[in-house]
Amino acid sequence: MNGDTERRFTRGLVEVRAAGDSRTIGGYAAKYNTLSRNLGGFVERIDPGFFAKSEGDGWPRVMARYNHDSNMLLGTTRAGTLRLQTDGTGLDYSVDVPAARQDVYELVQRGDVSESSFAFFTFEDDWSMTDDGFPVRTLLSGQLVDVAPVNDPAYLDTSTGLRSLAEKTGAELAEVRAAAEAGELKRFLGAPAPTIIPVSGQGETHPLVAVRQRRAELNRRRTF
Repeated sequence: MNGDTERRFTRGLVEVRAAGDSRTIGGYAAKYNTLSRNLGGFVERIDPGFFAKSEGDGWPRVMARYNHDSNMLLGTTRAGTLRLQTDGTGLDYSVDVPAARQDVYELVQRGDVSESSFAFFTFEDDWSMTDDGFPVRTLLSGQLVDVAPVNDPAYLDTSTGLRSLAEKTGAELAEVRAAAEAGELKRFLGAPAPTIIPVSGQGETHPLVAVRQRRAELNRRRTF
């Protein structure tokens, strides 16, 4: 697991949700298989299995915080004031806003706050190319830290993603960062290495290998 917390925001409305007398708001903190905006030379998508471990563990110590601010705590899974569930679209959250955060509830109610974000650690990711040849990072598995209604989804630090690409390709991080700034990350994601067919082992020799072995044997004999 990478030690750095990452944050991403999700386009889509945060809404007021009817829940008895509670001031409840919610929305999708993350959506699966949807390409993000350009994050600085690459885009991202979230695999449907990304939250599987967190969900299987019962969403331990996950919080809802307005703008990811620890001083603006809205609810927690531990207290049951934050409820999370996954479906075919993504990760959905509902949080009962405390009376002390009535302003946050009102901002959502009025539509001033309309987007959500989530913070996470990445366990596993993968790099590939989109159909039109743009680098894409797929988040495969990780741990959820918090969900947050946000009013200003600022540009997000993508150094963790670039570090992941550097590690996977054996490149220097500085080189990968420079390529990202120049829009040239795809040079690290060239054609995959050719499949190597083993010559020895159990079973019959592959026909193509057998032909090559036969030619090599004939050439060897011609030298005598």
